Amino acid sequence: MNKYELLYIVDNDLAEDQKKAVVEKISAIITSNEGTVDKEDVWGTRKLAYAMNFKTEGYYVLVEFTAPAQVPAMIERQIRIMDETYRCMIIRK
Repeated sequence: MNKYELLYIVDNDLAEDQKKAVVEKISAIITSNEGTVDKEDVWGTRKLAYAMNFKTEGYYVLVEFTAPAQVPAMIERQIRIMDETYRCMIIRK
């Protein structure tokens, strides 16, 4: 089991409950693949460095988790499929 850090950006135009649903969905992906969420830090709305999908603000979430080596690839694939997210970055600590 390795420790990872995941930072992803959710569309800021979504309603607050929809944003929370996206955060819970990603946490569920981690836990359903034998991982554990150690810390979840919602940064909230921040200005993007450059416009993505003609938007200038995003809803940032940082997640620290422990999981087997194949889980980050599955998480990244699921986040890229979602329409509600812009970008994600996973690093091994």
